[in-house]
Amino acid sequence: MSSFSNPHYMYLFDLKNGKQKLAYGESPEDALRILRVRLSEAEMAEILVDRFIKINQRQLHDYVHNLG
Repeated sequence: MSSFSNPHYMYLFDLKNGKQKLAYGESPEDALRILRVRLSEAEMAEILVDRFIKINQRQLHDYVHNLG
């Protein structure tokens, strides 16, 4: 069964430098697990894991300027 059988969402996590990191997953925790595979420990340390918003694809253009 495909991992996309369950709905996935986009999350924007705040970074310590004021920017935001885009992630996707079934939940915020799942999105962070996916990021851990892609990012280094130093990059993960910059993410404020308890500060995020859930967005849909149509809203992404509103946040592109702040991605880091």
